Amino acid sequence: MSHLKRHAIPKSWPIQRKGTAFVVQPNRGFSDSLPVLIILRDLLKVAQNRKEAKKMIHMKNILINGKEVRDEKEGVMLFDIITLVPSNKNYRLIIIKNEKFSIEEIKENEAHTKIVKIIGKKVLKGKKVQLNLSDGRNFLINIKCKIGDSALINLKSKKIEKCLPLDENSEAIVFAGKHSGEKGKIEKINRERKIVEINNGKEKINVLINQVMVTN
Repeated sequence: MSHLKRHAIPKSWPIQRKGTAFVVQPNRGFSDSLPVLIILRDLLKVAQNRKEAKKMIHMKNILINGKEVRDEKEGVMLFDIITLVPSNKNYRLIIIKNEKFSIEEIKENEAHTKIVKIIGKKVLKGKKVQLNLSDGRNFLINIKCKIGDSALINLKSKKIEKCLPLDENSEAIVFAGKHSGEKGKIEKINRERKIVEINNGKEKINVLINQVMVTN
């Protein structure tokens, strides 16, 4: 299906639940992504409707992570980079404290990298190490990384520049659960209970490791 009923949209989507009966459904990551149509029309407001968004895409004016968008249903995931070619403006999909997706404009030199959480790791033949990332991509690496760390991807070279370790004093963001959008420093890690304690500057919160992404 390319559409879903509006009342069934994930609560992370920043659109009204009242309106037209159906909204477009992303072609990947239903609960973890936002269709590029909604970003262009409802967040950036550079298209008034679906027809205008499709025209922009047809003219190759929209890039996601440096690649041309081919479909208005393409799912944009957390920390993906959206580029508007005519204006040469770049934006990053983020999540804010009300558990909603949002966007922030970024500088051009920030548009060439993306942070992704490492959710799996396996050793292949020839002792090659493969990382499985939260955005669905896999990478072969020769640097030390662990499950739960974050990877900084160079979108131009399509390689992992470095790993950001899940350690005490690391900066992190909560991307799921009731604390979505909270940012702060990791103060304690309980690996047995799979919980981290984050100081957001106002209070300390306990969050599951699989709901946290290291950002620095």
